[in-house]
Amino acid sequence: MAYPYKKMTESDFDFIRSVTANDRVWVGEDIDHEFYKDEMPEYGVYPPELYVEVLNKEEVSAIMAYAYKENIPVVCRGAGTGLAGGATCKYGGIMLSVMRMNKIFPVDHKNQTITVEPGALLIDVQAAAAAEGLFYPPDPGEKTASIGGNVITNAGGMKAVRYGLTRDFVRCIEAVMPDGSIMNFSSNVVKNTTGYDVKDLIIGSEGTLCILTQVTLKLLPAPTCTCTLVMPFRSLEECADMVPKVLELPFVPTAIEFLERELIDIVERTLHKYFPVKQGEAVLIVMYDASSRQELDSAVTAAAEAALANGALDCCIAGTPERAASVWEVRGGILEGMKADSVAQEECDVVVPRARIAEYVKAAKKIALAHGIRVEPCGHCGDGNIHTEMLRGPEMSDEAWKAATHASLTELYALSKELGGQLSGEHGIGNGRLEFLKEFVGPRMIALYKAIKLAFDDKLILNPGKVIEFNESISE
Repeated sequence: MAYPYKKMTESDFDFIRSVTANDRVWVGEDIDHEFYKDEMPEYGVYPPELYVEVLNKEEVSAIMAYAYKENIPVVCRGAGTGLAGGATCKYGGIMLSVMRMNKIFPVDHKNQTITVEPGALLIDVQAAAAAEGLFYPPDPGEKTASIGGNVITNAGGMKAVRYGLTRDFVRCIEAVMPDGSIMNFSSNVVKNTTGYDVKDLIIGSEGTLCILTQVTLKLLPAPTCTCTLVMPFRSLEECADMVPKVLELPFVPTAIEFLERELIDIVERTLHKYFPVKQGEAVLIVMYDASSRQELDSAVTAAAEAALANGALDCCIAGTPERAASVWEVRGGILEGMKADSVAQEECDVVVPRARIAEYVKAAKKIALAHGIRVEPCGHCGDGNIHTEMLRGPEMSDEAWKAATHASLTELYALSKELGGQLSGEHGIGNGRLEFLKEFVGPRMIALYKAIKLAFDDKLILNPGKVIEFNESISE
């Protein structure tokens, strides 16, 4: 073990029960194995010593103050939909679930904001905003993720090209620090230059700095018109080359996604969700939002003309909500489809400058195939976030799969860096990408990360071993 953490005893369990409730605490073998991992068990399956479901910030504060005093590691968990091995108890200790902290407070129309607790689901927050004629734009693929998880990983999703990431919609945060103190970061204001922007440090920190207990989110007026286009192409390369053409148009798309036909076939075969366009070896999916039908029609016409002028086999308009839903259901079903169609999966979640997307995609396919791996790139090409999906076939041994994926990832991350990209676009570092981080960002950046971690968490008890690893006890 890298740190001298305390192994929990019966007295520790009794204290947690005393500040919560017996029926919300599980210990040892009574903890469901579902809580040992997130959606990528390949990145680690670790049993906590105690699992507790908290109801409010006071319980979180009491638990953290005790854990800080006793030197017990704590991992905060939301819905467990992460894809980087982030919400796992790498060093045992306490797993603290915030899923019962799921209140959604009434929309503040004067400020166009909504305040929620961390366990509220994204889909429910979006619905609460929509019921008031407003719109919460961040739209990651997993709609049953918790808002706290979205904030702490700075979730992106398909609409980031027009609206931005979760960070762009967080006004203020209430959080419990590792020593149990309760802090507020920023307030419900539109701009703020008061000291360091600590709020933005917390967003995307993957639960390593503090535990969110409440967040206030900015809302927008709901778009009145929307349209989805599907542009089929003869090849993935032609499809990727179309992306900058779409972005050069005078209308900002809400989303731009690409899919290869093989991925569409996997979703259709395994999940029985059917894509309405049968042409092309690859398709570009483009969505536009607008405040008027005239504006929307102008955007759709310009995009269709550009597509046909740049080699698209057609430009199909998903003209009804049902038809548009069938397009996005297939896109949203990719991860589930791949899990059903392969023995194991690995994903390279890089982000590259949008002008280098086609270059990355072409090179990525060659790299993975050279190592004998079936590879399917797809992703949010409107913001350069390319998911290079690697699938393991039944004939591949554990050793061969591990060696091939490691070699592929090493080359893919190097390619991303060469093209001016970053290691992760939206899934984060967690435990899964930790070994690649130092080489990617360099020793000076790692030193900054460590300094930030210690400023918040001097005993290294919050989600230890994620994002940044200390190879020795800080007391040595």
